[in-house]
Amino acid sequence: MTGEKLLPKLISWNITLKCPLKCEHCYVNAGNSEIKGVISTAEAYHVIDQICEVSKPVLILSGGEPLSRPDIFDIARYGFSKGLRIGLGTSGYYLDIDTIQKLKESGVKAVAISLDSVNPVIHDSFRGVNGVFERAVSAISHCLDEGLYVQINMSVISPDIKEVMGVIQFGNEMGVRDFQIFFPVHTGRGREMGVESPEQYERIIRDILLSCENLDINVRPTCAPQFRRIAKESGINNSHWGRGCIAGIHYCRIYANGDVTPCPYIPVSAGNLRKTSFSEIWNNSKIFTALRDMDSLTGSCGICEYKKICGGCRARAYRGSDFFSSGWCDGLIPPDEVTADLCSSDPWCLYKPGVMK
Repeated sequence: MTGEKLLPKLISWNITLKCPLKCEHCYVNAGNSEIKGVISTAEAYHVIDQICEVSKPVLILSGGEPLSRPDIFDIARYGFSKGLRIGLGTSGYYLDIDTIQKLKESGVKAVAISLDSVNPVIHDSFRGVNGVFERAVSAISHCLDEGLYVQINMSVISPDIKEVMGVIQFGNEMGVRDFQIFFPVHTGRGREMGVESPEQYERIIRDILLSCENLDINVRPTCAPQFRRIAKESGINNSHWGRGCIAGIHYCRIYANGDVTPCPYIPVSAGNLRKTSFSEIWNNSKIFTALRDMDSLTGSCGICEYKKICGGCRARAYRGSDFFSSGWCDGLIPPDEVTADLCSSDPWCLYKPGVMK
């Protein structure tokens, strides 16, 4: 990819860190208070202008809970007026019919709603507040009724295929066809949750792919780039998938204070939009340049025949084998401190390049 002109196709923006929930896996430690130095409304418009100078990606307004910001409709409306495709990533907690109609009027076309179990007790326990399951299901139903595109985001909190398929079946019966199955990187409040070993990780990815192979839905494991290799080994192909890890290649994250990172789980700032333009960060930052160079990959990832379609999880590589003990992702490291670990082997990949199966 070196020398190739790459454009952002998807940007997620932690527009706020305020949130009414207490999710076990939160990588930004969102809660009742806003962080110091959060981007203002006027600054948000300027950020959107900067993005549009580079490309017209899908912009996901996320959090925290993005609906905690009273100016969220204004920001969405401005982005839409500039030609961006605007989506919202939400728990559904505040997503009633009136709010949905305001989102539609603001130009929001798609909503990703979190649903982690069909068992209300499990979902509410994971999200830290009672009644969240009921609100999420109600939000999905209302969005579909109002003509908004809905995607269900599920975090794998148990290496049990029945849990995953339960959510997929439940959502599909409601009319949802698109599912992102997230494998949280062990950081933030989620340092000791979910899949506990590379063996469990590989097994549940394969189980998901095989279980969904013949279903008329779109399912994509996320933060699990090995799914591309596992799918190929299993004879499964989906032209819509793209590369396993797109961090810094076609995707980036904007933090609430304007810092830009390749993904939410890589705690390295490539620059701050208050000081450096998005164009400069996207095109010239050291960390993005390294991520785009396939020849910079080292260890087993560097010699792997699947590196162009997988790439390994750069966040897990950066954190190394001891990422269970890693700290928050909102303590961002300056760009000059990027280390070779970023391009090293993914410690949760079991594949041995060149060894016949």
